[in-house]
Amino acid sequence: MKMALDLAKIGEGFTSPNPMVGAIIAKDGTVVGKGYHQAAGKAHAEVNALEDAGSLAQNATLYVTLEPCNHAGRTPPCTEKIVSAGIRRVVAAMTDPNPGVKGGGLEYLKSRGILVTSGVCESQAKRLNEAFIKYVGSKRPFTIVKCAATLDGRIATKTGDSKWVTGEESRQFVHRLRHAVDAIMVGINTVEKDDPSLTTRIASPSKSFTPKDPIRIVLDTRLRISEKAKLLRLHSRSDTILVIGDSVEKDKKGRLEKSGARIIEMPVKNDLIDLDRLMDRLGSLGITSLLIEGGGRVIASALSAGIVDKIYFFYAPKILGGDDGIPICKGPGADVMNHCIAVKDIRVRRFGDDVMIEGYIQNKIVERFYETPAGEPAEHS
Repeated sequence: MKMALDLAKIGEGFTSPNPMVGAIIAKDGTVVGKGYHQAAGKAHAEVNALEDAGSLAQNATLYVTLEPCNHAGRTPPCTEKIVSAGIRRVVAAMTDPNPGVKGGGLEYLKSRGILVTSGVCESQAKRLNEAFIKYVGSKRPFTIVKCAATLDGRIATKTGDSKWVTGEESRQFVHRLRHAVDAIMVGINTVEKDDPSLTTRIASPSKSFTPKDPIRIVLDTRLRISEKAKLLRLHSRSDTILVIGDSVEKDKKGRLEKSGARIIEMPVKNDLIDLDRLMDRLGSLGITSLLIEGGGRVIASALSAGIVDKIYFFYAPKILGGDDGIPICKGPGADVMNHCIAVKDIRVRRFGDDVMIEGYIQNKIVERFYETPAGEPAEHS
């Protein structure tokens, strides 16, 4: 199953809105077939593994990171192919979290006399597809906040200089993260100060691998963005979306739309875009995962709105040494420590001299999908 999970991750960034899935077929202690879901619309992992195994799939065991589908979408049901290939046993890491199909694939296989085991490496499988799990359960994107700060919590100096807070290894990780998500979001202040491109810049591990740019989203209530902004003039397959309020210059809006930008009008609360309502809108556009990269006001607003599921906070071995820089979160915070936002399931990683803290915001929508039943994996005959 761990081999299958490693295979599944190869599809990261390409399978959305589908999950990442890997499959291994083993017989007499030997791996005879491998496969993973390469992209939405292409063959599922089980089908690729069965084709790789050929006739050796007869009476073999299939290890798959997600319950095989029993419904027709852009591809036929995997369960029928598994049965016709003569697979004797199926081991699944987790059931399909989609409420409309959960458990149906495993039940179909059992009804055809196939031995089924589920729950093997379940927590790893759920973490791999946390964005898919959140999206199918809520129709809202799994939202990540990333920031890079000095040890005293500043993301830029008083002049706005932020190049570079962290080192090259940290920045490469962030670019891999951009490749993995559907969309990236910043505020208009970040665009005005940094003129970012918000693209993915990573070295391709192979000739067949082409990094994917996320959809670029800018929160721009009054449509202040310069028409010469870099992210409006990119040669990229991904869209740029400007999220505005209802009080903007109509002529400028029309010019930007003609130049290729997509503009979404959203309700405003306290002179800021209503982020809770925006998540519903982004979900309706099929955006399953969202990376928020700042600035300080956007991060604070996202946390306050309760839309954040996960954080990546990078800390560089630097001390600004004053209180006049730009903080990670800008605006009013909790009055007492007991009211601070709790972060759980903490992991700490090193990237060169930088330290990254990864964790999850307590979110009931996501938490229920991480509940793992006690005891051993379930086995059914």
